[in-house]
Amino acid sequence: MRVLVRTVSELCITVGTLIVLFVVYVLFWTGVKADSEMNHQIDQLQKQWSKGSVAQQSKAPTTTPTTSATGNPKAPGPYVYGKPFAVMYIPRLGFTWNKPVLEGTGTSVLQKGLGHYRGTAQLGQVGNFSVAGHRRTYGDPFKDFPQLRRGDAVVLTDGTTWFTYRIDKGPYKTVPTDVEVIDPVPRKSGYTAPGRYLTLTTCDPEWGHSHRLIVWAHLDSTQPVEAGKPQALRR
Repeated sequence: MRVLVRTVSELCITVGTLIVLFVVYVLFWTGVKADSEMNHQIDQLQKQWSKGSVAQQSKAPTTTPTTSATGNPKAPGPYVYGKPFAVMYIPRLGFTWNKPVLEGTGTSVLQKGLGHYRGTAQLGQVGNFSVAGHRRTYGDPFKDFPQLRRGDAVVLTDGTTWFTYRIDKGPYKTVPTDVEVIDPVPRKSGYTAPGRYLTLTTCDPEWGHSHRLIVWAHLDSTQPVEAGKPQALRR
């Protein structure tokens, strides 16, 4: 009997140790790796931009040129899956908060930063530029997502232009099957006509994925990077 009790006790200790190690891995190590990877993605972009290369293009364009909010022609090529093409800043989440935006929302992509929903509008274009990010694990990019409020700025750059969006609605809670939230004109967003919109999505609750939190924003202004940082990023 003593042998059995001792064996069970040792087994419990082993299992407990494994659970603790797993929690440390989820809470700490994935965050360390993700932060390092996100910094690497931003470094890649900055190197591309310093060489005059903006938004990698594929060989088969799938969109037609549109006009930017400033009235100037802008015709970027399709983004390449798994590759970064922009950096996002959200002052509400901290003036040091900045994350790379990559094409696609697959598991491996979201471990490197934020992910652009394939098939939604490109940055600054007419339609709904939609982006997803982890609430927890892999750097916790959208951990403080519930703090976002109407009027908050979401700023992005593709290396040549600053795009400042302003949040109009959210955080709005829905279920994962509610794919209408990334429609060109999301039905529950309050928008009634085509425009240049932004949708951000993340999981809810904080450590679960039974629901989604959504915010919607409109493109408020653009300016060339040569003009310096937009007002929303100035302290």
